[in-house]
Amino acid sequence: MTASLGLLRKLSLAGALVAASCAHTPAAPGTAPTSPQPPRGSSPAAEARPRTVATQTYSAQQAQAGEPLFAAHCGFCHGRDAMGGETGPDLTRSALVAEDVRGDKIGPVVHNGRPEKGMPPLNLSTGDVAAIVAFLHAQKTKAESNQGSRRSVEEGDLQTGDAEAGRRYFEGPGGCSKCHAPSGDLAGVADRLKGLELLQRMLYPSPRSGAGSPATATVTLKSGEIVKGRLAYRDEFTIAVRDGSGTYRSWPASEVTFTVDNPLDAHAAQLAKYTDEDVHNVLAYLQTLHK
Repeated sequence: MTASLGLLRKLSLAGALVAASCAHTPAAPGTAPTSPQPPRGSSPAAEARPRTVATQTYSAQQAQAGEPLFAAHCGFCHGRDAMGGETGPDLTRSALVAEDVRGDKIGPVVHNGRPEKGMPPLNLSTGDVAAIVAFLHAQKTKAESNQGSRRSVEEGDLQTGDAEAGRRYFEGPGGCSKCHAPSGDLAGVADRLKGLELLQRMLYPSPRSGAGSPATATVTLKSGEIVKGRLAYRDEFTIAVRDGSGTYRSWPASEVTFTVDNPLDAHAAQLAKYTDEDVHNVLAYLQTLHK
């Protein structure tokens, strides 16, 4: 993490007492009472943690074994203590963790990942997953007895990969070298970007400020005319480009045929292919690219 959140979000004891003492209509017979709700627009730290659905006991050894595993594989987004980072939510407030019973909810997420949210699948043994589950439940129990807060992800949280393995992936199965070069566009990237900022750019690249989208489009009109240019706009109904003269031209998508070439699409596709180890290793390699 290159910069902290600044002032951490806090929930004062007085605020908690006020929220807890707000009058509410008693629940009807046979229905569960609802927890008092925090004021609208309040910090996530002001929201009550969901209750654990089933009491579970884990040994201290299990939780301790899970701590370094969690820090290595998950800490770069969720914080080493699982209480949140700048990009990952506080897992001690997660409904999934609250509903988990000995890994029945957490395990599938760990193994399958959530590529649409930038979380790759983790190839961990059953024992390692069980240790992480124990650690998360221990952290949730601990957090429930303390005031919660979100913490920053420090640069050290991310330095767990193998740079040489990352280089091999970059040049081989990852296909990164087809578009990028350590002596070209990536020269000095480790000096320009640090920690989480570098990880975010690696996983979710975006055009540099003022550079515009790198995507291009080729549009074929019914007349046979072919127009090529920088993609200016695209949705379900419209396709538009700026041609070589800079002129903005648009057509109903249903009346033309077109192809779009966007080099950033490769990064989106890569998210589903990365393993957690790949992410750490490629990041470690990028961290070696100094001028």
